[in-house]
Amino acid sequence: MGWTERRTARLLPARPARQDARVSGASDQLRAFVQRYRVVVLTGAGLSTDSGIPDYRGPTAPKRARPPMQLREFLGSREARARYWARSMLGWPRIRAAQPNAAHHALVALEQGGRVAGLITQNVDRLHHRAGSLDVVELHGALAEVRCLECGDLSSRDELQARLVEANPRWLEHEATPLHADGDAELDVVHDFHVVSCLACGGTLKPHVVFFGENVPKPVTDAAWATFERGEALVVLGSSLTVFSGYRFVRRAAERGLPVAIVNQGPTRGDAEATLRVDARLAEVLPALL
Repeated sequence: MGWTERRTARLLPARPARQDARVSGASDQLRAFVQRYRVVVLTGAGLSTDSGIPDYRGPTAPKRARPPMQLREFLGSREARARYWARSMLGWPRIRAAQPNAAHHALVALEQGGRVAGLITQNVDRLHHRAGSLDVVELHGALAEVRCLECGDLSSRDELQARLVEANPRWLEHEATPLHADGDAELDVVHDFHVVSCLACGGTLKPHVVFFGENVPKPVTDAAWATFERGEALVVLGSSLTVFSGYRFVRRAAERGLPVAIVNQGPTRGDAEATLRVDARLAEVLPALL
């Protein structure tokens, strides 16, 4: 089958007794793809599920009692900001404690071996950096940083956590489950929570991530496209591609006739453009490439 025919090679889930054969087959096809092309990798929340961080829409995604925080809501309501930071205060320690899994480490090895030309991630957990990946564009920012909306000062989320704990000394006693991919935790009671302000100017603090309804900053978009240009093919790992900020890279690859491989548990928005489509756990398939 020629790559330019853009036909999808789909690997259907096998019976549990044949799991090893299924993973081996998926790895063989993906290995051939990566050996043939120097690839740019686009990663999504599915890459971090084996680190204990659930994804948004996949099989590990917890049911939300409410939609994710919208930019307009965060900017327009003091109560909404209090709800966000109260829940984030409970969710952040779990995000902070998460460790890179075998899939993250496999990508580091592929980068060191010259097979990965660059990495674009939709994740905000910074696990790629902690694993040792060097060439990473964080498309949606990172929870590890906090930005002031007035003066633009960037500060550490760990530093903010200490200040929130000081202002709300008993808040961590609240029981909050489950955790979401954006670091937010479910919590019904948020009254009497004290939100702290920017130390530099007293302004409003926002996590340095792209909320739903917010555009990716142009410098980040430019950096992502520059990374995209270095690859001969695109590999999508653990993303349903529902959000256009990620899907547009698949569209651009398809427009240029570049091969696209997608590895994800469950269907994706980009399946019709995929040259190779693998349905499997990333923590099983990627290490097998090595």
